[in-house]
Amino acid sequence: MRIVIDGAAIATVDAAGTEHATGHVVVADGRIEAVGAGPAPDGPADRRIDATGCLVTPGLVNTHHHLYQWATRGFAQQATLFEWLTELYPVWVGIDDKITHAAAAAGLVRLAKTGCTTAADHHYVFPRGAGDLIAPIVEAAGQVGLRLHAVRGSMDRGESNGGLPPDSVVENRDEALVATAEAIDRYHDPAPEAFVRVAVGPCSPFTVSTELMSQAADLARDKGVRLHTHLAETVDEEQQCLAELGCTPMEYADRTGWLGEDVWLAHGIHFSDGAVARLGATGTGVAHCPTSNARLGAGFARVADLVAAGAPVGLGVDGAASNEDGGLGVELRTATYLARLRGGPAALSARDSLRLATMGGARCLGRQDELGSLEPGKLADLAVWRLDGVEHAGIDDPVAALVLGSLPPLALLLAGGRPVVEDGACRTVSEVDVATALRAASLALLEKR
Repeated sequence: MRIVIDGAAIATVDAAGTEHATGHVVVADGRIEAVGAGPAPDGPADRRIDATGCLVTPGLVNTHHHLYQWATRGFAQQATLFEWLTELYPVWVGIDDKITHAAAAAGLVRLAKTGCTTAADHHYVFPRGAGDLIAPIVEAAGQVGLRLHAVRGSMDRGESNGGLPPDSVVENRDEALVATAEAIDRYHDPAPEAFVRVAVGPCSPFTVSTELMSQAADLARDKGVRLHTHLAETVDEEQQCLAELGCTPMEYADRTGWLGEDVWLAHGIHFSDGAVARLGATGTGVAHCPTSNARLGAGFARVADLVAAGAPVGLGVDGAASNEDGGLGVELRTATYLARLRGGPAALSARDSLRLATMGGARCLGRQDELGSLEPGKLADLAVWRLDGVEHAGIDDPVAALVLGSLPPLALLLAGGRPVVEDGACRTVSEVDVATALRAASLALLEKR
């Protein structure tokens, strides 16, 4: 299908930061054929879109999520991370494939309606007897039409071994490694245009043994896939690492093989100057989750410092149980404001935030050659934002309108050149059916408590 988008403001987010006040994007066979100023060149088209009053950006890339948590929003509202986990783990014992699918579908629809075309989902809760819970997430992503980086998580430290989660939701080390390898073999697609990729993701230093952390890194590199884990999210985590392991979380990551260009870490809030420099030197990515960090009172990530050091930094929504909004586009403004609370009004510009959500995220996922900018030859993942309403009237700068104003509705969202959202509504699945299934799943989960 050949789609011509004409008359819009264009923010390409290419290396030069090229923008067009009025321009065009041409999409053909799932890829971007042309981007430029002024009207589109003459040629055949299956569909022409007058995007006057709109802004076209790359599709947003979500670098960290827990889709299953859409079934448990609103819990532990005044809790720290460890308190929040202690309250929610006993609830998550009840998840199964049906609940996981309903939650994933709802979460992905919300992501799509807020401009996201690629989502990394870190699933690490596998209750005994629940089966393969990666399958329903992959299925939901296929139905909604978004690209999925399925992070096969794991935990092997339950309460009986000094960990936070109940023993019924942890695996032993060998089980976790075998299941992770099976997920890679079954679902991972290394092709440039892939809609499903798999990464290896032991949950965190306080839920995973040192042996599993190290062997999971070896497995990922043997299979040629990326590595993802939580790190340095809270002061509690650092204190526990120092007490149990005699090192900081960053030092622990270094000694277990969890630094490098094939690694991206979730949160990364409590890093010293030396740790920031080490992340930049090794090309290790960080998924910045501003709303979740604020909701849990975890702290301020050093986003500007990490970017200056050369570390890839992307935006993440995190699980909806610690970010009830669940959308990605809204994180642009939150990231900007939190950075400025830490470093002043020049700490992060609107364009800096847009780059985090696009090219920054693509770099974290190792897909900067395929995604993250509007350039000929790249995959046709793009968002067309409506800026012609009263909410944005009078804001001359369209990127500022997107980032600093209220989140605009989508005129169109394409993933691989295929429409996912049009005129603000998801077109691939019924939003009514998805919402109904989610309510039923949430109720079923609560009844299992």
